[in-house]
Amino acid sequence: MAIHGLIFDKDGTLFDFQQSWGAWFARLLDRLSGGDTARRDALAARMEFDLASSRFYPGSIFIAGTSDDMVAHIADLMPHETPQSMLAHIAAMKAEPAQVPALPLAPFLSGLRASGLVLAVATNDAEAPAHAQLKTAGIHDQFAYIAGYDSGFGAKPAPGMLLGVAQKMGIAPHLLAMVGDSTHDMAAGRAAGMHCIAVLTGPATRADLVNHADIVLGNIGEIPEYLSKTT
Repeated sequence: MAIHGLIFDKDGTLFDFQQSWGAWFARLLDRLSGGDTARRDALAARMEFDLASSRFYPGSIFIAGTSDDMVAHIADLMPHETPQSMLAHIAAMKAEPAQVPALPLAPFLSGLRASGLVLAVATNDAEAPAHAQLKTAGIHDQFAYIAGYDSGFGAKPAPGMLLGVAQKMGIAPHLLAMVGDSTHDMAAGRAAGMHCIAVLTGPATRADLVNHADIVLGNIGEIPEYLSKTT
């Protein structure tokens, strides 16, 4: 297996999902509910989010969906808001979360690049916050290309985003690996003809991912050893 480049999902892959987004999402629900605890609880249930532990259940649409998907999913619970106003709330708060890296990212990504791999990011987050978060983490310059769901290629699990990123990287899809924490990531990678590497730093379990990936690793730090054994 020859792998010339890696396309990383962002949340749950480069960054630990629950630690990065759990408390933030609890604050978002408070803002959207306007202090109405019954509405907050209904929103949490619809979004498959445990308020007591500030953790997402594996099936939550927030994990792999886009902001547009989430707004459509809760619109009937929010008659006092428009989709545009809800998206504005989400966008305003996206600057708040302190992303928790899955491991020290700058030396790890530099090591991958030093080994000859080209790196990119493909996230179902919007492009602007993705760029901002990667800059805050000090790793933005490690990536040849960064795509969000609004970058013009569509969203995962459809393969368009990955195929578009592959084209920007100048590498044929079969020479790339998609690295992600969700079945959406794996489905997109498979449909794009890429190798699929799943990691367990998101809400999905090994059992959730094993039938969709070529390999399930604990975190991205195990990728170099895995590639050394398969190339």
